Amino acid sequence: MQENRTALVTGAAGFIGYFTCKRLLADGFRVIGVDSLSDYYDPGLKRRRQADLLQNPGFRIVNEPIEQSGLLMDLFEAEKPDIVVHLAAQAGVRYSIENPRSYLESNLVGSFELLEAARAQPPQHMLLASTSSAYGANTEMPYRETMKADHQMSFYAATKKANEAMAHSYAHLFDLPITMFRFFTVYGPWGRPDMALFKFTRAMLSGEPIDVYNHGEMSRDFTYVEDLVEAVRRLIDVPPVRPEGPDDIEEGDSLSPVAPWRIVNIGNSKPVQLGDMIAAIEAALGVTAKRNLMPMQPGDVPATWADADLLRRLTGYVPSTEIGDGVARFTRWYKEYYDV
Repeated sequence: MQENRTALVTGAAGFIGYFTCKRLLADGFRVIGVDSLSDYYDPGLKRRRQADLLQNPGFRIVNEPIEQSGLLMDLFEAEKPDIVVHLAAQAGVRYSIENPRSYLESNLVGSFELLEAARAQPPQHMLLASTSSAYGANTEMPYRETMKADHQMSFYAATKKANEAMAHSYAHLFDLPITMFRFFTVYGPWGRPDMALFKFTRAMLSGEPIDVYNHGEMSRDFTYVEDLVEAVRRLIDVPPVRPEGPDDIEEGDSLSPVAPWRIVNIGNSKPVQLGDMIAAIEAALGVTAKRNLMPMQPGDVPATWADADLLRRLTGYVPSTEIGDGVARFTRWYKEYYDV
């Protein structure tokens, strides 16, 4: 157990933020959470997560948007966090077509405010969430961190790729150790209602049809939430170090040649066909889905697949929860939470 370290977690009442805070608290960290409790999806779900975290005396929450000028600067000055896990963001590929300004404010302005605060009060290590969507139009798989990723397919993905570039400049200029983690389709209990697993479960339990995009010809590298958090927890203790020269960078490492900055994939390394995920829900619920086959949605990609070898080399860990097990845990939570 790591004692007497303070972690600042943005997006603390979110799906991944909730599990991250729980893990850090269990490991003895003092945790400062920041969350705006936005209404992008049911704020009641966020408040329930937050209420659970507040049962632990080591947790403190600030309910304000991270893009609020000076908020993070004052918080860093007061709390002097040792570790920062930046998860706050406007999420979702499809919503970024309808409301791009919310992505500009949260993902770009909010991340800028975070980097400025860290510049003034440098933590030991910052871990910033990126996304598998950053790989964009790449068709070569599995995705490796060293691949060129210049053709994002949605404004959401573009903001996350911009965050990577912004963070790199701050890491280079101010010697801030930063790990960008690109995660792949995270799912599990307490998940987001805008995600396919949540929507499919709700519809199937109500006897309604499910919308299956690209006529089901899609696959995702589904990553169970506690596996993701385990990876993040291990990465905390592996901050990147600015290399002295090109010989200090091992083959396959995304470490920058000029900054203490790297990208790490966090995924199951095992893409699952959308039909197999639906079959796992059917098995868990004992219901047969009625499928409404639809064309591909704008901004979406047909497949994702992580090469997690760098994560394994850095931490000795790779996510491994099978889709059937993870889906069963989600549906048990869903039925209990909504009293179905």
